[in-house]
Amino acid sequence: MSNQRAFGGRNQALFPALPKGDVVATYETYVEAQAAVDTLAKADFPVKQLSIIGNDMKSVERVTGKLTWGRVALAGAASGAWLGVFFGLLFFIFSPDGAGLPFVLAAVLIGAGFGMMFGLVSYAVNRRRRDFTSTMQVVAANYQVIVESGLVNRARNVLAGHAATEAAAHPTESAPHPSDPPRAFVPPTTPPPAAPVTPPVDAPTDAPPAASPPTDAPDANGTPAQS
Repeated sequence: MSNQRAFGGRNQALFPALPKGDVVATYETYVEAQAAVDTLAKADFPVKQLSIIGNDMKSVERVTGKLTWGRVALAGAASGAWLGVFFGLLFFIFSPDGAGLPFVLAAVLIGAGFGMMFGLVSYAVNRRRRDFTSTMQVVAANYQVIVESGLVNRARNVLAGHAATEAAAHPTESAPHPSDPPRAFVPPTTPPPAAPVTPPVDAPTDAPPAASPPTDAPDANGTPAQS
């Protein structure tokens, strides 16, 4: 039992376990997850309880170009020149005789020569197996920010408040989707001018009176009426 306790810390370091807790948020890139942790740190959140977990890890090798004799020689000379600069400066600083700049230049040239020779020999040996340059990366499908169960609500509130503040400080208008049909331009319409109001005209007071019927019209017996 004593041996297991003595080596317990070492075994835990060799075989780490996944952190326990609840998911605060899930992000597509590591940069977004790192920005979320920075936001929590600025809000005095106990960041020691946070962890970033990458899910569905994949190894990605990106081909950058094809190897040629010229590229191999140039890359070898550059790496050898940097090594020559390092040793030349060391001798220039710590040399008791006070070696001058020509000694540093000679060290750079010697280093470039050896680097070029080593690069060409390596390319000649591995040419049939690997004739291209590439970079290796390990990426994840998504990244989750994990925290202890007792602090998950506090972390979410801090991130939600930060997002609301950013949205209020930088309002943006939603851009149209490329698949949306183009919108027709509608010119602004102005209301038609109102017709002038004409005041009513009073009837003339000197109009002639209506004509009265004749008084000498015959009555029903044919006898003219007397006025």
